[in-house]
Amino acid sequence: MLRRRNTKVIGLLVVMVMLFSLVAGCGGDKNTSDVAEIKIGNIIPLSGSAAPLGKIGQEARNMAVEEINAAGGIESMGGAKIKMIYADSKGDPAVGVSEAERLITHEEVALLTGTYQSGVAMPSTEVAERYGVPFVVPVPSEDMITERGFKNVFRVAEKTSWRNRDQVTFIQEMAAKFDTPVKTIALIYENTSWGQGAVRAWEQYIPEAGMEIVLKEPYPSNSSDLTPVVLKAKNLNPDIIMMVSYVSDAALLTNTFAEHNVVPKAFIGTSGGFADPAYFDLTGDKCEYYFDISTWEPDVNRPYSEEVNKAFEEKYGYAMNAEAVKAYASMYIIKDALERAGSTDPEALRKAFSETNITEGPTQMYASEIVFDETGQMVNAPLVISQNRKVDGKMERVSVWPEAEARPGMEIVWPYPGAGN
Repeated sequence: MLRRRNTKVIGLLVVMVMLFSLVAGCGGDKNTSDVAEIKIGNIIPLSGSAAPLGKIGQEARNMAVEEINAAGGIESMGGAKIKMIYADSKGDPAVGVSEAERLITHEEVALLTGTYQSGVAMPSTEVAERYGVPFVVPVPSEDMITERGFKNVFRVAEKTSWRNRDQVTFIQEMAAKFDTPVKTIALIYENTSWGQGAVRAWEQYIPEAGMEIVLKEPYPSNSSDLTPVVLKAKNLNPDIIMMVSYVSDAALLTNTFAEHNVVPKAFIGTSGGFADPAYFDLTGDKCEYYFDISTWEPDVNRPYSEEVNKAFEEKYGYAMNAEAVKAYASMYIIKDALERAGSTDPEALRKAFSETNITEGPTQMYASEIVFDETGQMVNAPLVISQNRKVDGKMERVSVWPEAEARPGMEIVWPYPGAGN
């Protein structure tokens, strides 16, 4: 009798252990092959002045995800498909924060990506870090995004200071090549974390190059009139005018410079609004011969660039820009991390991102190697200077520097026509 009772107790304990193991296996890390879809939260500006950049970034992400899903999804997770969930930041940091919270707690996304504006990225990435959720940053460039000791933030974009460093190197090379000494520089910038970060870098690199900053002029983003700023620059007559602007301000500055006949040796933008697809429509011929810095142009000689850009243009009716390329490449970087993690568990994903080393595939159109350092910053984001030029009657961004990235047969126009007259 006692033996029979003991046998029953042991059997009951075995069943309980098996049930406990089953429940534990169903919870915990969200790996396994029965995952049907992987939700990714995307915080981008779909309304407001930056909406055109948000739209092209959304289209680039969607095209990449369609390709990934059509090719079998995430194979290590049973062919799970990626599902994109978009949130409109409206270009507002506070909205970015609330949307990051919502996507993590209510939508239960596996990771976040976005945001275009550095001012939105800074607080939104703080939310992800607090929850321990990976956040992939394709475009925002403010240096501090990856300089706060965070473990879950991985930036694909170059730092703003890298752009500013290369802008100064470009100026030095052009001054020497064309025998046009450059002594003075004016800085005009939108007064958020992005513009302020650029100024900090310029304040280092410009004096080191033996040039003098004669104007540092911030202005509120989305200004309706920048005439006072333009007249200040005109009165000081600097050799170079360098700018950090979103598209409405970039266009307003360009048009106002033309109206008041401001002619330095060069106008040099810092991506952002100067790379926005709407910029040419807003400025017309007035932006010809302006320079800009970015990480990609349609004419660069990189693997996959021509075919991916052609597919994008056929699908959406216009060419990609650097922001779209970074968004597109980021989805393949995310795919790679998901494959290696074999899981949507945040810690497994964080580890996978930190160990990324991609040297083949569609990400080649952005960079030959995708590797993140210990801060989460991609270590070798490329940079190229373009000049706005009329080609066959249509304004284009023509790659001109460095020489290896330059469009064959297209000479740089330096200095700006009329400068010094």
